[in-house]
Amino acid sequence: MFRRRRPLLRAAVVGGGAYMAGKHVARNSAEQQQQEQGQDQRISDLEQQQAPPPAAAPSPAPSSPMIDQLNQLAALHQQGVLTDDEFSAAKAKLIGT
Repeated sequence: MFRRRRPLLRAAVVGGGAYMAGKHVARNSAEQQQQEQGQDQRISDLEQQQAPPPAAAPSPAPSSPMIDQLNQLAALHQQGVLTDDEFSAAKAKLIGT
């Protein structure tokens, strides 16, 4: 009777040890997978932040002298030299509408 118990006891100890080792490996694997997913998420967030915004349809750019004149009109308007109506009229005349 005693001879039979030892192999069973040995099997129980070995099986229990293997079970605990398997749980430890599974837990480490799950933690590593979570860390990798978090890292992947942070990388994709950074890539989205660094990516340039999608370009809109290019509109015809006004000539450089026209831009300078519009900037001068805007500056005069901000300084209070031109009223809203005067600014709108001058801008419409400059653009040609």
